[in-house]
Amino acid sequence: MDADYFVGLIQGATVWIIPVILAITLHEAAHGWAASRLGDPTARLLGRVTLNPLAHIDPFGTLILPAMLLIMKAPFLFGYAKPVPVNFSRLNNPRRDMALVALAGPASNILLAIVAALLFHTVDLMPSVVDEWFVENLRNLFLLNLVLAVFNMLPIPPLDGGRVLVAVLPDALAWRVARLERAGLVVVILVLFLVPFIAGQLGFTLDIASVLIWGPVDALASVIKAITGH
Repeated sequence: MDADYFVGLIQGATVWIIPVILAITLHEAAHGWAASRLGDPTARLLGRVTLNPLAHIDPFGTLILPAMLLIMKAPFLFGYAKPVPVNFSRLNNPRRDMALVALAGPASNILLAIVAALLFHTVDLMPSVVDEWFVENLRNLFLLNLVLAVFNMLPIPPLDGGRVLVAVLPDALAWRVARLERAGLVVVILVLFLVPFIAGQLGFTLDIASVLIWGPVDALASVIKAITGH
């Protein structure tokens, strides 16, 4: 194997690794920043309100899981970082602020997708030796952030959308939804991957990800492309 092979391998890895780390790092830092601004300094005191990815990386969720999904050619790529600790009882208005802290993560991903879209206008300024690599990074950064934003807004705890749902529901219903916290993520993954797989083995097409993920992602992408001049 020659040097060109290894250079190509490294370049192919970095166009996914860099966007994944950027997207997840900003997402978690945004949760911590919002909590700090709203009265709970827990994340800030633990060094989680930072853009240093080492403070947020979870070896499995940030690196191994996205790599596995990429190798398996999954319908979409996502990952997660170490959860940012938030003491909701210390927030100024716990119920309202819980929703705002949850929304901060997906909002940061949409913002990063907008930045990626804007940076496409600078591609012609890049040296020819890196312009294709730069474009691939921007394309993946754009897509990954939209997928993370949409996925995290699914209304099932412990996803951000689930936290928002708990915050707006009446107490009795909120308590019942909150009880899904431990199993919610497993349920989502089973519904998105296992159920369509089983349906396919039985001869049925059941592309749940297209409805729950790709439909909203395409809609968001169209809006962002329009406002950023694409």
